[in-house]
Amino acid sequence: MTLRVSFLAAALLLAACADQYTPVSFIAEGDQIVASGTIDHTTLSAFEEVMDENPDIKTLVLQNIEGSVDDDSNVVFSRVVREERFDTVVPSNGLVASGGTDLFLAGNRRVLEPGACVGVHSWSGGGYVATELPEGHPEHGRYLDYFEDIGVDPDFYWFSLDAAPEGEMHWMTSAEANRYDMTTRATPRLGTAAICDER
Repeated sequence: MTLRVSFLAAALLLAACADQYTPVSFIAEGDQIVASGTIDHTTLSAFEEVMDENPDIKTLVLQNIEGSVDDDSNVVFSRVVREERFDTVVPSNGLVASGGTDLFLAGNRRVLEPGACVGVHSWSGGGYVATELPEGHPEHGRYLDYFEDIGVDPDFYWFSLDAAPEGEMHWMTSAEANRYDMTTRATPRLGTAAICDER
């Protein structure tokens, strides 16, 4: 008998035990760098190391980036991905969610392969609950500034807050991905909630 843990269960466990997770690792494979894990304060230095060893690679494949335990580190890392003009790809069996979705959007060119899973939700932390803050609150501003800098419609941020509360996950449809121009070409059919919850 095989035990399967849904992504949602894993996300809730991650939130409850933030010190128990697997940090992002990077592996160079041909003309791509493949990333999996949870973004934290070590992610940027690990990425810089693999970049130094593979200076000609400019494609970052996000195999399974379920989120971050440090939003500030995620924004800094994602900005470097953008500045270095990396393309980002979520493969057909891949998954990005929460901070991983924010990272995907940093790509110079962005590709979601058929069946890819893209998750969004609201956030809470530091004594704040995003949906309880007025729109002009500075805590919203740091996310909105990031999306503006990478050329993403700020409406996407508000969509993500409304899509699911911080303890749940909304798996985006192709129509939603296209509405917010998440890719640099038309988005194919994304993974269904049932598929994504099993990854």
